[in-house]
Amino acid sequence: MRMLATASLAVIAVTSAHAAPPVGGGGLAAHRAVYDLSLKDASERSGISGMVGRMVYEFNGSACEGYTVSFRFVTEIATADDSRLTDQQTTTFEDIRNGTFRFVTRSYVNQKLDHEVRGSAATSGEGLALDLEQPERVELDIAAARFPTEHMIELIDKANEGERFYESRIYDGSDEGDKAMITTTIIGEKQSADGGDAEAERAGELADDDYWPVSMSYFEESEEGDALPVYSIAFKLYENGVTRDLTMDYGDFVLQGELSQLEMYDPEPCVEQ
Repeated sequence: MRMLATASLAVIAVTSAHAAPPVGGGGLAAHRAVYDLSLKDASERSGISGMVGRMVYEFNGSACEGYTVSFRFVTEIATADDSRLTDQQTTTFEDIRNGTFRFVTRSYVNQKLDHEVRGSAATSGEGLALDLEQPERVELDIAAARFPTEHMIELIDKANEGERFYESRIYDGSDEGDKAMITTTIIGEKQSADGGDAEAERAGELADDDYWPVSMSYFEESEEGDALPVYSIAFKLYENGVTRDLTMDYGDFVLQGELSQLEMYDPEPCVEQ
């Protein structure tokens, strides 16, 4: 199961009027967001009869010192025969100024370690140099791509400029950590706060802020023509990088993520050298 880093999720630069102060020069707010997950749809082929879970995303750092992300994605998946507990834990560090990215992801099934991916990437000439330590030692070069926080800053910049559709390459260390993905992003017109929206109220000081509806699709780089995305996500994006109302489409099943808790942190100082 491919996760957004950094949906973004990674899936991640301008601060809105009521948001926390910006983190350094990037404008992204340091925060901890908790999302309650539920199954929105599942095909018969998936074999999934039910799924619930929780996702916790914590973002810290500054443009001067680099950005850290701690991400945990826990689901309980029910099928006709049994149920299993999956737990993905990812930690990343991204230094946009120096063009480096480090990551480690551990995936557990029923509380037993199932898979670990660990490595780093750095800009090198016209591309990226990857140094993977787990699951096995590999060094390779790939074409240039944006890292997750850099990609989020690009997204917010384009939204502010009124751009509605664009394509990018992103490297987030997911799967085996040995390739980038092609992303297509659609940005809707900026929307006013939803009156009476319970989830928006849980965003606290952001509750009355405007947001962009965004949808992103991830494609394998080797695919050609009208290939189907490996993974798609839709969400509401605030100007400081906080997201809510997630819809994560894995093809055979779709998860809904509703913001349940949001804690804004004080920004780290960013002193220009």
